[in-house]
Amino acid sequence: MGIHNTSRRARTGRSVLATSLFASTMLAGGAAFAAAPAAESVATVPEVIVTAEKRSENIQKVSMSIQALDSKNLEQRNVNEFQDYVKFLPSVSFQTTAPSSTTVYMRGVASGGDGNHSGSLPSVGTYLDEQPITTISGALDVHIYDIERVESLAGPQGTLYGASSESGTLRIITNKPSTRGFSAGYDLQANGVKNGTLGYVAEGFINQPINEKAAIRLVGWAEHDSGYIDNVAGTRTFPSSGGVLNNAPYVKKHFNDVDTYGARAALKVDLNENWTLLPQLVAQQQKQHGVFGYEPSVGDLKVQHFSPDDAKDKWYQASLTVTGKISKYDLTYSGGYFQRNLDTHSDYADYSYWYDKVFGSGAYWVDGTGTVLQTPIQKITGRDRFDKQSHELRLSSPSTDRLRFVVGGFLQRQSHWIIQDYVIDNLSPAISVPKWGNTIWLTDQMRVDRDKAIFGQATYDLTDHLSVTGGIRWYDFKNSLEGFYGFGKGYSSHTGEAKCFSTATPRGAPCVNLDKTVQGGGNTHKIDLTYKFDEQKRVYFTYATGFRPGGVNRNGNLPPYGADKLSSYELGWKTSLFDRRVRFNGAIYYEDWSNFQYSFLGPNSLTIIQNAANANITGLESDITWAPISGLTITGSGAYDDGKLAKNVCASITVACTNGSNGNPVVAPKNEQLPVTAKLKGNLTARYAFALGDWDAHVQGSLVYQDKTWADLRAFERGILGQMPSYTLTDISAGAAKGAITVELFVKNLFDERANLTRYAECTTSVCGHAIYIVPQAPRTIGIKFGHKF
Repeated sequence: MGIHNTSRRARTGRSVLATSLFASTMLAGGAAFAAAPAAESVATVPEVIVTAEKRSENIQKVSMSIQALDSKNLEQRNVNEFQDYVKFLPSVSFQTTAPSSTTVYMRGVASGGDGNHSGSLPSVGTYLDEQPITTISGALDVHIYDIERVESLAGPQGTLYGASSESGTLRIITNKPSTRGFSAGYDLQANGVKNGTLGYVAEGFINQPINEKAAIRLVGWAEHDSGYIDNVAGTRTFPSSGGVLNNAPYVKKHFNDVDTYGARAALKVDLNENWTLLPQLVAQQQKQHGVFGYEPSVGDLKVQHFSPDDAKDKWYQASLTVTGKISKYDLTYSGGYFQRNLDTHSDYADYSYWYDKVFGSGAYWVDGTGTVLQTPIQKITGRDRFDKQSHELRLSSPSTDRLRFVVGGFLQRQSHWIIQDYVIDNLSPAISVPKWGNTIWLTDQMRVDRDKAIFGQATYDLTDHLSVTGGIRWYDFKNSLEGFYGFGKGYSSHTGEAKCFSTATPRGAPCVNLDKTVQGGGNTHKIDLTYKFDEQKRVYFTYATGFRPGGVNRNGNLPPYGADKLSSYELGWKTSLFDRRVRFNGAIYYEDWSNFQYSFLGPNSLTIIQNAANANITGLESDITWAPISGLTITGSGAYDDGKLAKNVCASITVACTNGSNGNPVVAPKNEQLPVTAKLKGNLTARYAFALGDWDAHVQGSLVYQDKTWADLRAFERGILGQMPSYTLTDISAGAAKGAITVELFVKNLFDERANLTRYAECTTSVCGHAIYIVPQAPRTIGIKFGHKF
């Protein structure tokens, strides 16, 4: 009963082309630079300001690997959501089963997993402005509009960002209110998806000064995404009863449509020349239908489901940021309260059918008279309630000082109330979970994760060319899981209700059979040496560590899992060349991931998390921006990650991991490639702007390439799920602007590539592996946009 929470949700020539174009830009660019036209016809690469080190700095002066997509990049690449921008961040990989049901990884630090509500904390932190919005059930799919930039900070960010930034951090920075004058705008989009219907996007913003010291900014959006997966007619005959299940009431074409609505309101008040208040409220609601993975055994972009699949995801975040000066030092307080309510209905027919076929379990599912149910299909009602509050107070010195520092404290508490109600209609009360009619299995638990930290980071210029940076973060965490999980005692005499040790029912469960806590502490640290050749070129070496707290297994018979740790060694460079016509940055790195956490489905498809052995990742990442002539910009980035197991991973952590002769078989052998992350990822975008009469016109093309990947860590499961093949995605657009008016035609996934993003089975792979689901990139989408700013 584990992977259900995520189930909600060849063109070799083009692959070679993408790789060749990327390589030619990266490796053969020097000759082209030398042949660039005269200076008067040549543009320069614009400066990018980031706040990765919690102060505003030119990206070229920050000694870490950062990719930033500013507001222009986001608009030019037609970015609306997570999957739109993440494909241009090659250091980032992910597993997804539906919008906002996504687990994010960086630099190959991935063991795979099922995204279960009681799983590990994320290894990549997600921030909206100053506040963390990371949740256990996946990265929020924040609608991208009126956004200043998206920052991707690769490598451990433990010193400044803490526990859930073990391998990196994603930051979404919004546009803030401005007192400089009134501004407003709106953007409208209509689109059509192959194998689907029409969709739309409507967005708008208003920036209104109240007086010379205060301004308000209001933003709103509404989006409808067409479905493209069909639920087709089918039947299943249950072996134990002979009953035939028919899905006729639920047959529907392109049934995985999504509607997203949201708004943001921010107020900026300058109390005086030194102190500013910035309260902000963001809210979004998303309604989903259907599922986002198809069954190849049924057909391309087709499934056979036998009960409703839908989700309603509502969240809001209220935040307050206060900035000011004490003498020459900047003081910042950032606090946020986040709440998310997720209500789901999921078809679980695969579990019902395959457990009956393999184990004959259907013979035990009876009605009130003791008669075996003819079609004992399971369906799941899920209710998830997230509450999160965070507070950070920090003091920083001026960026112009020879000794520059940031010191502060951080406090966070997040809770997750979990309801997973597995229903079989007409189930006998004698075998149902007490107080929950027709419920064969119930999860009713409260998870609370708490952490606090004190941190500091300082940089000292030893000479005009050489600087040293040191940082440390002391942390404590305490994580607990309490409540009920399992069957009623009328169905099982050794699990669920039969294992209860308390009759206390704080939330409605029949009793309590799980109440455990794990806590710990320690420190993460960082040291960096940077050598600056001149203002345009520098190199750096960084040693940094990151961590992820341990937690409690929802199977109370298993021990808690411990924290894991990442140590990273990075050699990087930042360069601006040829009078700032070229920006070329990159890094090579080696990472040691020790005692890493990984999750898998055990008995009854119940998620188990344990600490495995070690893994090592060797990699290279780089990005380049080139403005060869006026109007033409070429941008490319790529990453190579070679992540391998340093030791065998065995089925049990309580028995020595040898060669399996002691009854503890090797499930993933030494030197096996880590899952999820491709060895090679790259992208290339070319944009040319030119005059067309009275209009400023442009054409643009983008290629995104990803090498083949595995969906699971374990060898047996890989044999069932198969390897996800490499793919190349092509996007093109053309448009024009005149004054405040913009018009653009675009095509995403031009060649309708069926790119595999994730593969999964709805229950334990060895049981449900006959029904594999593939989550694809959305099919070819053609759209037109109209924008007006005033």
